[in-house]
Amino acid sequence: MDAVKQQARKAGLLYLLIVATAWIGLLYVPDALYVTDNAPATADRIRASEWLLRAGIASEIFHQIVQIFLLLALYRLFESVDKTLAQLLVILGALISVPIVLINTLNEIAALMLAGNSSFLAAIPRPELDALSYLFLKLHSRGITIAAIFWGLWLLPFGLLVIRSGFIPRVLGILLIIAGCAYLVDSTFTLVLPQYRPAVSGIAGVLELAEIPIVFWLAIWGARRRPV
Repeated sequence: MDAVKQQARKAGLLYLLIVATAWIGLLYVPDALYVTDNAPATADRIRASEWLLRAGIASEIFHQIVQIFLLLALYRLFESVDKTLAQLLVILGALISVPIVLINTLNEIAALMLAGNSSFLAAIPRPELDALSYLFLKLHSRGITIAAIFWGLWLLPFGLLVIRSGFIPRVLGILLIIAGCAYLVDSTFTLVLPQYRPAVSGIAGVLELAEIPIVFWLAIWGARRRPV
């Protein structure tokens, strides 16, 4: 049981590291730089705070690398509970979603280059460059939405594993499933039914926070003894 608790805490600390860094690139930087339907203003912000966009790119790359180690830790933790679900956890949470996010950072790099003053782009008028920079930031946002589909999907086997484990409170597994469904609903409305997204995004955003309790449980308590 000590080994299980140690493995659970290791996963929790990695999970906590993701929570502590992911918001920089996924929330703070877009909010600070993106001006809705205004390409010149957005490009001006990028030029004025180039370091901020670079920090956002670094944040995304960093927390996705940590994500790989988190999923491996969770696989070792839950392999004895249900190997098939544990494998599905790794496939959805690392093998699919991580490459999407890492490749998606190229959109931010393109936006950064287009908003800059590179000499090889001098032949293209500035308004066109600003519009293209804005377009690549929009593509990055949609890339995150696609990745969020798999952020939701990997929480489903994770929740089932928690429920079946016996060494983590079942309610945390239920909360993970709720959070996973919220990610899926939010992403679906954003991509397929954008006209209705404002009606659901607020509720979905709150429900996505149901993922957070498991982070602190694993980091602080790790695992409890299975009932006999």
